[in-house]
Amino acid sequence: MATDNTSKTIKLKDGRTLGYAEYGAPEGKPVFYFHGFPSSRVDWPMFDHGATAVELNARIIAVDRPGTGLSDFKRGREILDWPDDVIELADALHLDRFAVLGISGGGPFAAACAFKIPERLTSTAIVCGMGPPEAPGVKDGISWFLLGQPTEERRQMLIGMAQGLDQFESQMKLAYPEGHPDRILLDQPELVPVLIDAVREAFRSGIDGVDQDAAIYARPWRFRLQDISAEVHLWHGELDLNVPVSVGCYVADAIPKCHATFVENEGHFSLPYKYLRECLSVLVA
Repeated sequence: MATDNTSKTIKLKDGRTLGYAEYGAPEGKPVFYFHGFPSSRVDWPMFDHGATAVELNARIIAVDRPGTGLSDFKRGREILDWPDDVIELADALHLDRFAVLGISGGGPFAAACAFKIPERLTSTAIVCGMGPPEAPGVKDGISWFLLGQPTEERRQMLIGMAQGLDQFESQMKLAYPEGHPDRILLDQPELVPVLIDAVREAFRSGIDGVDQDAAIYARPWRFRLQDISAEVHLWHGELDLNVPVSVGCYVADAIPKCHATFVENEGHFSLPYKYLRECLSVLVA
């Protein structure tokens, strides 16, 4: 798993290390990819199973959020701190403008970039993205199971998750009923190990970074989706059990220039797995 391209780091101005991986076409159009929750920079192959990024000439830069993977923890982090880290990495890579893509738990961080640094973005995509705590139905999704817990209970659950990754595959499958598109996808033997490795990497330095992400999602984001000036492309599966489609509808309605696609009969994992080509085509157009 650990090659030069998947274990890159830079030193930020405040002294922290920021970890990232690169996939796709090395000289292609840059797309900063924000991973899910709990996950890390190495989950990209879960979705790009056919070298789609190479075919579309997309240079994927997958970044670990603070405290996960190779990135150092940042005390007191807020969601609007993330675009600053992204800008430092982009500047270090000599990239003036770039696209951003957030899948699942990466969605809110893509929205934060669209709000704070629209002048640096060529395009923004949110795929099955988590929504703010006021979104209708947000607490009905599987993803909220961790987010809604009191701090100490949540930390204990994360410790148990980090220590029990050997059982993660069976637990994941049981979350979806027979015949659900995510259950069918997770039955593919080559995919689950990628997901487990990405979660394991998220806990590389402990639970603090993942726990901090959970806290960030569950409290007010300190910016309004209605104030995003950039165009945003959104995809969401109507059978998503992790983040209910009502959340995607709320986000799509709130962002003024949102081009939304809601896909019938697709779930939380199956949609980005099947629609990555469509999404990347928009981002590199």
